[in-house]
Amino acid sequence: MTTVVKIGGSLFPKYINAICDVLKKSDEKIVIVNGGGALANKLREYNTEYNYSNDTNHWTAIECMDILGKLIADKHDDIILIKRIEDISKAHKNNKIPLLLTYDILKKEDPLEHSWDVTSDSIACWLADRINAKLLILTNVDGIYSGNIFSNNKKLIKNISANKLLIFEETSVDKCLPKLLIDYHLDCYIINGKYPDRVLAHLNSDYTMNNIYTYIGGK
Repeated sequence: MTTVVKIGGSLFPKYINAICDVLKKSDEKIVIVNGGGALANKLREYNTEYNYSNDTNHWTAIECMDILGKLIADKHDDIILIKRIEDISKAHKNNKIPLLLTYDILKKEDPLEHSWDVTSDSIACWLADRINAKLLILTNVDGIYSGNIFSNNKKLIKNISANKLLIFEETSVDKCLPKLLIDYHLDCYIINGKYPDRVLAHLNSDYTMNNIYTYIGGK
């Protein structure tokens, strides 16, 4: 089985090397989709002040993803940049981990709405559905929380349906993700990428080694 691993931009660059090292050890076939990180966040700041069009925001944010993807691959010989879905199987046959640069294929197919509600989370979800893969989202927190994520009273939610997640105002994933999980009948896990051992345990189905995560059920 293949797993689409979305590496949150918040994990770049500090945690990237450790994450990529454990992905190489995984029993799963991996496809990486990365976030836009600080580059995309800067675009959000510009938009707040200058109010650019949804189309421009959408495509420039995806370009930021491609830029960070190139930087990630530059440091890891086992990771190969691809621009086409058809190249995933070829990369796996060559014992490489494909990192999909998404701009070209999304520009061609344009499957997602153009808004800040759509980020690399939704893009990774779309890809997972497209290639019939599992979905794992790595971010800089342990998962989805009840209560304010910045408060001392927050509590990690271990299991939640995508339907219930729809009513949350703000979480560690984008607002469009639960809608897509429902539409695609897809589940996903949210894991803290700052702890690579948790990531590897999950990918190798060693759930005794990692019980800190959020499971989102979309089926």
